[in-house]
Amino acid sequence: MEKEEIISSGILELYAAGAASPEEAAQVAGWCAQYPEVAAELLSIEKAMEAYAMAHAVSPRAGTKEKLIASLNIPADQQSSKIVKMAPRFNMAAAAAVVLLIVSAVFNYIYYNKYNALEAQNKAQSQQLAQLNNHMTDMSRDMNLVRSKYSLPVSLNGLKDAPDAAAKIFWMKNTGEVYVDPGNLPMAPKGMQYQLWGMVDGKPVDGGLITSKDGKTYSIQKMKTFGRAQAFAITLETEGGHPQPKGTMYVMGNI
Repeated sequence: MEKEEIISSGILELYAAGAASPEEAAQVAGWCAQYPEVAAELLSIEKAMEAYAMAHAVSPRAGTKEKLIASLNIPADQQSSKIVKMAPRFNMAAAAAVVLLIVSAVFNYIYYNKYNALEAQNKAQSQQLAQLNNHMTDMSRDMNLVRSKYSLPVSLNGLKDAPDAAAKIFWMKNTGEVYVDPGNLPMAPKGMQYQLWGMVDGKPVDGGLITSKDGKTYSIQKMKTFGRAQAFAITLETEGGHPQPKGTMYVMGNI
């Protein structure tokens, strides 16, 4: 067995509770010598059992002894001898009951924690898988967009205030839909946002605000539809944008 299988099998809990068979006990001893992780897990289980037993230890209620004697109907002159004879058996039975109770509780506690840890791990993996699926869906959409026979790419080049900036427009000739790839724009400062403009008859028309999903990168996104336009430009505006451009123009390109 691999160390991960040993740790999750439950045999370490049996060993710590004294319920393992001689063969199982020998196996555990060998595994502990072979795998430091198994030895550490066994020590952790033993400490958990000890801590649970100490935390849940309960002293008998006052009068328990008298009630027990009365329930057995033992004559008063025979109580001492009877109790002495019964004590070992009673103590063994009580001890066994306590051990079984503690072992049961500790097993529940350990497996509950393991279940929660596994549940958290599965949840994290599900979230990662969902993110990956979303990323793949976005990539597939972007590829279809770029390869479409109706897609007219328009390069937007950096202007004097941002010579290294760049962006690209994909204008769908059949529908007028507009997509922007702002991946080569610097991230907008806090409180600022990029806004797309379409130049129609020499006048800027609002094409929508450019957003970032994670605050670190930009991806291709759909903007407002243009029936016609002669050029496109992107300005840096205060967050929320404006009906007319007021901020610095970063990039521009003619169709």
